[in-house]
Amino acid sequence: MAKYDTSFLERMIDQALGRMEADIVIRNTRFLNVFTAEVAEGDIAICGDRIVGTYEGYRGKIEIDGRGLIAVPGFIDTHVHVESCLIAPGEFDRCVLPRGTTTAICDPHEICNVMGTRGLDYFLEAAAGTVMDLRVQLSSCVPATHLETSGATLTADDLVKYKGHKHSIGLAEFMNVPGVLYKDPDVLAKLAAFEGCHIDGHSPMLSGRDLNAYLSCGIRNCHETTSLPEAREKLRKGMQVLIREGTVCKDVDTLSPLITADTSSFVAFCTDDRNPLDIHEEGHVDYLIRRAIRAGVPVAHAYRAASWSAAQGFGLRDRGVIAPGRRADIVLLNDLASCDVNSVISAGHIVTPGLFDSRILPAPIGLDSMKLAPVEAADFITCSSSPTGAVIGVEAGSVVTAHLTMTLPYKDGIRLPDPENDVLKVCVVARHGKNRNIGRGFVKGFGLVRGALASSVGHDSHNVCVVGQDDAEMAIAVNRLIEIGGGFVAVVGGKVVGELALPMAGLISLKPFEGVRTDLVALRKVVRELGCPLPEPFLQLAFLPLPVIPHLKITDKGVVDVDRFELIAA
Repeated sequence: MAKYDTSFLERMIDQALGRMEADIVIRNTRFLNVFTAEVAEGDIAICGDRIVGTYEGYRGKIEIDGRGLIAVPGFIDTHVHVESCLIAPGEFDRCVLPRGTTTAICDPHEICNVMGTRGLDYFLEAAAGTVMDLRVQLSSCVPATHLETSGATLTADDLVKYKGHKHSIGLAEFMNVPGVLYKDPDVLAKLAAFEGCHIDGHSPMLSGRDLNAYLSCGIRNCHETTSLPEAREKLRKGMQVLIREGTVCKDVDTLSPLITADTSSFVAFCTDDRNPLDIHEEGHVDYLIRRAIRAGVPVAHAYRAASWSAAQGFGLRDRGVIAPGRRADIVLLNDLASCDVNSVISAGHIVTPGLFDSRILPAPIGLDSMKLAPVEAADFITCSSSPTGAVIGVEAGSVVTAHLTMTLPYKDGIRLPDPENDVLKVCVVARHGKNRNIGRGFVKGFGLVRGALASSVGHDSHNVCVVGQDDAEMAIAVNRLIEIGGGFVAVVGGKVVGELALPMAGLISLKPFEGVRTDLVALRKVVRELGCPLPEPFLQLAFLPLPVIPHLKITDKGVVDVDRFELIAA
């Protein structure tokens, strides 16, 4: 018989039985039991990274006085792009763990669309060093579609090499819905390679037989659900609904009625894209819980969705409940209804600022990702056979855009912006060194009365996106982005008036999250002075090149009718 190391099991048994002091005991506390929906009383004993005792009394080497506090399971962010938080994984860890997010399931497809497998390797190495449990999904859609120029391509053969990695969970969001329904060979190869593994979904407005076919391929959830009827259909068909509240996409208020005693085991929360300024001002998953409770969700069921249900949906059987044998991810709250976080325990470690000092994290990558030559004003001239054509309609707080048809000023075969009617020019410039593509179009809803905004964050291929009414100012903004290695830039009067450098793959700052927060405050102020009413104009701009979200988008190849999944005239 093989010899097995049973020392930890022996230690857990002795601490659970009270034969020896537990490593940590939270004494005289109340805790939320997400199995029974009751608030129970008693001690919580921890051995190493495991809970070994609840309800009964214990003594510990370290004892925490839990009087006046309520313990709940650690929160799980079921879908996040850390890069879209504009900070490195180590800073994300330091930013959100003290707010109770002890597990985050990330999809690094932003950096993978720029850097391919180097991006995956970077995130898997980072996940090995974070205090929180950062799980990495394998980016399934690099590029997302054939309608854009990406910096890299990940095939089924590329991805399957990472299958079973201890820090990964299956395939990330499967955005290419047409590729699934029309049986694209490359798409089906990825699904076949990961059959039986967890596969994340991305299926906005999908319903009926199309949804049936999509789910039949083993896809298990969706974070792109934006209406109750859509959510209810998906839930009825066995699809876990991940309710999102990010910086741009805000769905908690609309979808909170979905969470009831009957359904809370099949619903979870995610942030998707949430910047450090919003996390500072509002919170992370704690904010989603707080908002859901305010919207009428029963308290216990909001916490169940944020912990147990999230864990079950991703096969994380070791967490999500305060119970013996489970991972010791515990959030101590001052108040349950307001989700007021007092302190956090992550895998049996009391979270303090010093806990982050000993981490070993990878060095930055992708510091030379802006592979495009400087542009000129003439590059943005938009030739057209008619003054009447497509205009992208933007709505604050939504990545779904309207497909408008408008007649714009027109001269010598050139279609022009109409700022009096809030119609600006929008262009996408390829930045990966593969071609000199520039997609040209028009957008309504930014409200800029002057100036131009440019971003190297442009989901999902992350080409440069620029909006404005003056071609010369748009060129200045793009050229400044090239100089700083990517990021956000605001220009007015021919001068750069605000910027945030994101030199790591043109997506991520090298600063601590506090510095990014400060820069975002200053940039937000500048853009508001230009007349833009959107709460987060740069992130709204970043979603305009995303041709997997209805209805009208723009890439470096041109204007995309997403419903027809084809390029159309500007």
